[in-house]
Amino acid sequence: MRARARLVARADGRGGTAVVELHGETPLLLRQTPTDGGVATVHLVGGAAGPLAGDDLRLEIEVGPGAAVRVHSVAASIALPGRVGAVSRMAVRAVVHAGATLHWLPEQLVAAAGCAHLAESRIELATGASLLWRDELICGRYGEAPGGAVVHTQVDYAGRPLLRQSLAVGPGAPGWAGPAVLGGAPATGSLLVVDPSQPAEPPTAEGSVARLPLAGGPATLWTATAPDAHTLRAHLTA
Repeated sequence: MRARARLVARADGRGGTAVVELHGETPLLLRQTPTDGGVATVHLVGGAAGPLAGDDLRLEIEVGPGAAVRVHSVAASIALPGRVGAVSRMAVRAVVHAGATLHWLPEQLVAAAGCAHLAESRIELATGASLLWRDELICGRYGEAPGGAVVHTQVDYAGRPLLRQSLAVGPGAPGWAGPAVLGGAPATGSLLVVDPSQPAEPPTAEGSVARLPLAGGPATLWTATAPDAHTLRAHLTA
């Protein structure tokens, strides 16, 4: 299955944000929900099971100067096996203009047994843009080993690299559960905060949660591992 979705938001001139383009195809369906404090809120609704191996799903987001958008999903995304030898793909491309804000806060990606999935995000931030970007990966459903999943995130700020991060889990990723990667934890995630109004915070590490300021911009990256999805969310929310 191939599907494309697009979200474009612009400042409305009255201190709020207007969604000027909202288009989706099954299973990438976008629904606007009530605005919260001038921030346009959109939910990603899965119109079918999956993604299944062989699916190619692409979402484009553009946030115009001075606009603010928050994107959620209504449920976890479960990567499932499909055609033998096929890979499922979910690609997100986001452009955030000067003075704009994007909060990307979907539910978790679950790498079900037998899946082969690539989640790829590319974000371009103009000078003065703000970003909150959360990625969460659950290695298998309850009581099962995970399939193969790769999560790749690329972020540029003011035309320069800010973050390049990749994580691979499953049978094709040797050592992924070892002490150098997840240490046996079945849940992992990251939260990237880009906020030009806030000073950089010093690096810290406490338990399974780490905070790292990034050199390429006004940004902080939080990473965490956890025994379950609920605990992981608590780490990244706090």
